[in-house]
Amino acid sequence: MTAIIRTIDLETTGSRPPAHSVCEIGWQDVGRDGNGIWNLTGGSGAFLVDPGRGIPPATQAVHHIADEDVKGAPPWHEAAPLVLQGGDFVAFAAHRARFETRFCTPALSRGVPWICTWKCALRLWPESPGFSNQMLRYWRKPTGLERAKGLPVHRAFPDAYVTAHHLRDMLLETSIAQLIAWSKLPGLLPRVPYGADRGAVFAELPIEALTRYLKDRNEDVRYSARMALEHRGMRVPEPRQAAQNTLL
Repeated sequence: MTAIIRTIDLETTGSRPPAHSVCEIGWQDVGRDGNGIWNLTGGSGAFLVDPGRGIPPATQAVHHIADEDVKGAPPWHEAAPLVLQGGDFVAFAAHRARFETRFCTPALSRGVPWICTWKCALRLWPESPGFSNQMLRYWRKPTGLERAKGLPVHRAFPDAYVTAHHLRDMLLETSIAQLIAWSKLPGLLPRVPYGADRGAVFAELPIEALTRYLKDRNEDVRYSARMALEHRGMRVPEPRQAAQNTLL
């Protein structure tokens, strides 16, 4: 196999480092064979990580990893390099990679680019009824995905394994470079995710509604409204940077 992409999934004590930390990491590699065909490879695994703090009951209820499970496990600064620096990877991937990259910092991942399979699914499969890892799994039914191997959900290896199937199918439709480029942009939502217009297709909204969404609190909503307006030939001013960012 050549051109290996390592799909990563983390289970954590919460969503915001350094207040929260990792308690499990899982991975599944996707590679291109000598004929240029993408598929899952034998590179896969998972292990527990000592987060260096108690695991709150709210997060235990999600992934069912308890304090006694991680006792004696390696800390994150030792565990991360074993997975993120253990090969010559052309990219890492994760579903909603914004979360994983909070913990897998550029220093740990050595600047390797990331693919967000959630953002890419929005582009490639906009007709999906939803874009969570598991919704895509049951809606698309990826070839070769073993149901038992992808369970239980919210554990690091099963989730990475499912994500890897989505990634493989994306790579059969477009290039690594395109997936990386989309992943650097906000999510292009096909439908409004909340509010009075929930479920409405952005491309079908009136201009007045789209203009209103340009000021929404959600970056993905703002971007999606902007793209819908530009698709109609309207020129939308670039969003203004915050004064502090401009000064820095």
